[in-house]
Amino acid sequence: MADSSFDIVSTYDKQEIANAVNAAAKEIANRYDFKNVGARVELAGEVIKMEANSEDRCKAVLDVVQTWLVKRGVSLKHLEVPEAGPRLSGKEYKLDVGLKEGISSENAKKITKIIRDEGPKNVKTQIQGDEVRVTSKSRDDLQAVQRLLKEKDLDVALNYTNYR
Repeated sequence: MADSSFDIVSTYDKQEIANAVNAAAKEIANRYDFKNVGARVELAGEVIKMEANSEDRCKAVLDVVQTWLVKRGVSLKHLEVPEAGPRLSGKEYKLDVGLKEGISSENAKKITKIIRDEGPKNVKTQIQGDEVRVTSKSRDDLQAVQRLLKEKDLDVALNYTNYR
């Protein structure tokens, strides 16, 4: 029998992110605590742009966006929130949160090391660009690898594709 395999990737649904940002923008427009503070949020390509007239309001906008992303099923591990926080630009505070997709080579090495050290012994891994291919003769072993990776708290959101 042929080997079974699947790919470990880190992707997000662009439409779900757009829906979450639009819902957050509607909530910000209607909420009383955001009245007259110039709070705005928009999706510009791979960046969610937020602005308000105070640093705290800008962080509150980020909180609303994160809440809507979770409601839409998007992992917050896809967000690259700057550690410095909102920056002052004129009279407005702005916060640009990038969206990250794909598995970096260091994270791919961590994932393969976890599978090699703690996973079933007859499972093979192969790094292919920004994804990791996992192969085995047994589908049960592949499911065990998925359970193992879900238990680990990695700093990247994982999806499993091409399950054959």
